[in-house]
Amino acid sequence: MKFFIKILEAQGKYFEPGGKLEKFHPLYEAIDTFIFTLDKRTDGATHVRDAVDLKRVMTVVVLALMPCILLAIYNHGYLAQQFLVDNGGQAPGWVGAILALVGLQAGSFGAVVLHGLLLFLPLYIVTMTVGGIWEVVFAIVRKHEINEGFLVTGLLFPLILPPSIPLWQVALGISFGVVIGKEVFGGTGYNVLNPALVGRAFLFFAYPAQISGNAVWVAVDGYTAATPLAEFAAMGKEQFSHFLDHGLQSGISWFDAFLGFVPGSFAETSTLACLFGAIILVATGVGNWRIMVSSFLGMFFVATLFNVLGSDTNPAFGIGFHWHLVLGGFAFGTVFMATDPVSAAQTDVGRWIYGAMIGALIVLVRVVNPAYPEGTMLAILFGNILAPIIDYFVVKKNIKRREARLAVQ
Repeated sequence: MKFFIKILEAQGKYFEPGGKLEKFHPLYEAIDTFIFTLDKRTDGATHVRDAVDLKRVMTVVVLALMPCILLAIYNHGYLAQQFLVDNGGQAPGWVGAILALVGLQAGSFGAVVLHGLLLFLPLYIVTMTVGGIWEVVFAIVRKHEINEGFLVTGLLFPLILPPSIPLWQVALGISFGVVIGKEVFGGTGYNVLNPALVGRAFLFFAYPAQISGNAVWVAVDGYTAATPLAEFAAMGKEQFSHFLDHGLQSGISWFDAFLGFVPGSFAETSTLACLFGAIILVATGVGNWRIMVSSFLGMFFVATLFNVLGSDTNPAFGIGFHWHLVLGGFAFGTVFMATDPVSAAQTDVGRWIYGAMIGALIVLVRVVNPAYPEGTMLAILFGNILAPIIDYFVVKKNIKRREARLAVQ
């Protein structure tokens, strides 16, 4: 390590004020602080010291995402390989060429993992490259350091995309998310909305054919697979009665959905992996448990209310809360998106309201709007918009309560 430190220190003079590469100092500083811990110390008056800085917070989130990433890679490789084995086909394009070159038996564990990696890595590489470029550009223009916040955004974004999405759309989506969702507000810590969800929302409304429907969830040409939520949305009354007795017609059970072996965006499918991530975030204090719990309670209340009310024309009223929990992006959104410390509510009472509102809206969109079976993305973005207002009224209420207490004294 000392060898690399000496190399960085030797080059540092060119990036300092007055050096030939002064304007690129944010890029040099990002490389230096990402690899090593700064040896600089603050002088002067007493100040607060805390070992939990932005880099460590982002690192914890990345570690919490690892179970979701591993399950996502295996699940999508498994789904693709199963289609190939059942239909005697071959993976398309360069993915099929690499699989054929390696010579792994179709459907084997090695083929499943490799296929999943070949689906996920291009999305991740494009996201980090294009998004990283935007981060560097804005850091240079504003003459400030590159924040580690993009490490999480760059990992979240490919995880909420389908495996078959074109790479140029990935680049366009992350560009919109970083620039419009974050940088125009001032960068990390100033964004009103979750940047990853802003990018996905842009792609959803700009290119719906590549991010919705039945043909995007398994990256094998000629094969389609509906997500369980899409199955529910398309059910008639008789089909729903069949579901209550025998499960989904695609053969997917509740336990399959809980483990994540269902079609969908990369990491939104495994509730089990999200639970592991939630434990890590709550135990380290990075993720707020109030938002997670209240989101579940909001979902539970509205889903149960719809079950009690029932409907002769909309079978989705009968979907139980246990299915809402394991389907679509509810678990992933609740654990990793709604708890974003920047765009979420900041007060404890506000977090309860914010989380409950998101959970309730997710079910409301799923059940009442059959044209849009998934409601997590829109519910969280809507919650982001209202979070400052919620906090404002909570603080205002606390001030009035204290004023009344003082008046009595």
